[in-house]
Amino acid sequence: MLSKQKMARINELARKAKSSGLTAEETLEQQQLRREYIQAFREAMVETLHSVTVIDPNGNDVTPQKLKESKKRRQH
Repeated sequence: MLSKQKMARINELARKAKSSGLTAEETLEQQQLRREYIQAFREAMVETLHSVTVIDPNGNDVTPQKLKESKKRRQH
């Protein structure tokens, strides 16, 4: 995930945007920080999904094939 300083800056820019507006430089900075945040979130979500195995009530592995293939590719 992003550093605490970057998260604090994202929140600071969001508050400023609501209250007084952002300069052009701040708007660009906010967009870049948001892209970094979304990328970090997606990577964390993929890692979480790779740790999931879906088991039905009968005890059978019913993990979607697409996820199984993604796990295999990740291991190699």
